[in-house]
Amino acid sequence: MPDWTWTYEGYDPDAERLRESLCTLGNGYFATRGAAPECAADSVHYPGTYVAGCYNRLTSEVAGRRVENEDLVNLPNWLPLQFRSAAGDDPVPWLAPDTATLLDHRLSLDLRSGTLERHVRYEDGEGRRTHVRQLRLVHMAHPHLAALRTEFTAENWSGDLQVEAAIDGGVTNAGVERYRQLNGNHLAHVSTGSAAADTVWLRCRTSTSDIHIGMAARTTVNGPITQTSDGHTELRAAQLLTLPLLQGRRTTVDKTVALHTSRDPAIGDPLRAAVDRVGSAPGFDALLTSHRTAWRELWREAQLDVAGDTGRILRLHLFHVLQTLSPHTADLDVGVPARGLHGEAYRGHVFWDELFVLPYLNLHFPEVSQALLSYRHRRLEQARSAARAIGRKGALYPWQSGSDGREETQQLHLNPHSGRWLPDHSRLQHHVGSAVAYNVWQYCEASGDTEFLHTKGAEMLLQIARFWASSAVHDDSLGRYRIRGVVGPDEYHDAYPGAKEPGLDDNAYTNVTAAWVLARTLDVLRALPEPRRRELFERTGLESGELDRWEDVSRKLRVPFHAGVISQFDGYGDLAELDWEGYRSRHGNIRRLDRILEAEGDTVNRYQASKQADVLMLGYLFRPDELRDLFHRLGHDLDEQIWRRTVDYYLQRTSHGSTLSGLVHGWVLARARRADAWTFCREAIEGDIADLQGGTTGEGIHLGAMAGTLDLVQRGLTGLETRSGALRLDPVPLPGLSEYSFALRYRGHWGVRLRMRPGRLDVSVPPSDCAPISLEIPDRAVTLEPGESCRLTLRDH
Repeated sequence: MPDWTWTYEGYDPDAERLRESLCTLGNGYFATRGAAPECAADSVHYPGTYVAGCYNRLTSEVAGRRVENEDLVNLPNWLPLQFRSAAGDDPVPWLAPDTATLLDHRLSLDLRSGTLERHVRYEDGEGRRTHVRQLRLVHMAHPHLAALRTEFTAENWSGDLQVEAAIDGGVTNAGVERYRQLNGNHLAHVSTGSAAADTVWLRCRTSTSDIHIGMAARTTVNGPITQTSDGHTELRAAQLLTLPLLQGRRTTVDKTVALHTSRDPAIGDPLRAAVDRVGSAPGFDALLTSHRTAWRELWREAQLDVAGDTGRILRLHLFHVLQTLSPHTADLDVGVPARGLHGEAYRGHVFWDELFVLPYLNLHFPEVSQALLSYRHRRLEQARSAARAIGRKGALYPWQSGSDGREETQQLHLNPHSGRWLPDHSRLQHHVGSAVAYNVWQYCEASGDTEFLHTKGAEMLLQIARFWASSAVHDDSLGRYRIRGVVGPDEYHDAYPGAKEPGLDDNAYTNVTAAWVLARTLDVLRALPEPRRRELFERTGLESGELDRWEDVSRKLRVPFHAGVISQFDGYGDLAELDWEGYRSRHGNIRRLDRILEAEGDTVNRYQASKQADVLMLGYLFRPDELRDLFHRLGHDLDEQIWRRTVDYYLQRTSHGSTLSGLVHGWVLARARRADAWTFCREAIEGDIADLQGGTTGEGIHLGAMAGTLDLVQRGLTGLETRSGALRLDPVPLPGLSEYSFALRYRGHWGVRLRMRPGRLDVSVPPSDCAPISLEIPDRAVTLEPGESCRLTLRDH
């Protein structure tokens, strides 16, 4: 069906990296980019395979300094399948899109079944035309398996076709141009061999993290084989086949691959596990059937129906979220990689993107949310060490996390506009701890998982609250607590103009969310069962005096204002105004205004100009009445006029240099200024398919933005909240999204279905033995028993 298929007609080298990212196939354990199997990595193509959580650390010489970076490792490439005519005595070149005559090329991604289909017609130098159809899958039911079916049809000739099926271990991390000055040689001790007449294998390990990797490939043919031989080299396990083709007759080659690493549970040797698994794997047809069944079950749990092109794009977003964070993720020790398992941008690191991802997962795959939060809990001690290192108590979670939870943010970053390596101060984004705390609370509210809240959740909340309390310094002249030397979500501003040290004071987003963490943690500690509270207090050395300080700080953290609006940070209103129109006329796209200014010898730190939503993130996280209550607790009145002025103020001063910016602005404007909301919502929805950030999608999709657009429908436009054991809704229709439906899992109910239409809401609860659901809208409340449905008339805003 067209709504379930993404098709690219023709071959466009300039668009190849983008298509490879968007056509990535994965299953939560590993993913492979949608590169052509007959193409090696070069300036056009970049085949990449990534296992969740498989990192390696290397040191590089950059700008006269030794810099250490940890990367998600590009593993051996299992795709290679080359082919050429074997007629004549002299070998002809392998057929490839960039070297042979390409008559037709079509790439189709089937979202419903999780498969990538490719049709190619080649003509070689002798005029022989060959049609090639390929069907690829990364198995959703068996996470260690992948398969590639290739069908060859000689259109105007008969003769021998030579095929090479291989596993290539000679790969590096080279998928992001600005990282290529860094060491990308992560694989070591590569060896190859054969396990059977139809099976080759490759083993290697990462150079410093010592993760052992085993990969085996079984290649079978549905007809006669004239000749077969091994073509192993030091870095490449290969099998060479010669196939007799008859004009008009189809010959099928199936390649089945198994992948294991030493991080996998319940195995001894990864290579032995891979060889055994591929040897016992069923044929391609059986694999395809079970793979489609697994995807059908996933789509049932993650049902989302939105009409038109918008719905088609949202389905693509959901597809990639499920490929990165599938139910298999619940068994892994991994976080939320900001660019999915789709490329090497951000080095595969875990940022704060779970803030935009978990709210969606909470209501569909809560077991995955819990696993992602457990990743953070396992690294709590590392976060406590980071806090101690800067003289603070509690836990300081890193802005960029990888294998063990230490800070992975680079010390330098390259400005492609100027070619200069510059200091990177984004590790001062300490607000990532508040995101972890927020996610703990949201997950527990949605799932009703009090066991997690009272154990791992309470431990993380306590230590994050401790960090904020120890970071707050009382200013007697103001009668307020201040948090100094941080960077907010904006990211453009990392220092005051001319300052010798990085960091800003009293970032409003940081301070308000810190106050929320302190207040919410106090609530959780008071609600703990007495034995658990006593145990937690004893183990952490928590004393009542510390709680008194938390209470005080949560009420007296400073929030700066200027010109009748909330200041992004202390002194923001004193910065110069930027000539926005002048820069747009000279540069066109100014999303990365920071790079443009630096290349001109200037700095964005001098201007009232933001990369993305910062203050307005508060309107994304907290509903209007909750935000008013937070400000009231801090001693400020935040009425609707102040908030609207604040929204308008920053809307005029934001360059939207992040895919998350349009999402947040659309979400906020849906409540504050509905007429302008759809423009930003649409930008968020189209961010990756249109590559609005200029070449970044080819380096990996933006997972937070993709999941955030799903949550925009699920929670943003419906006003859906899971609060105090009830589902609360306050819908706001938008012109481009006024009718949609979705199913969710809520406190044991599987498949609660909500259908939104202009002026009405239909809710149905599937039959079960679960407790009734309390449903609240602004003017009434209803209780739905399992098996019941209702239709509610909605008021207009």
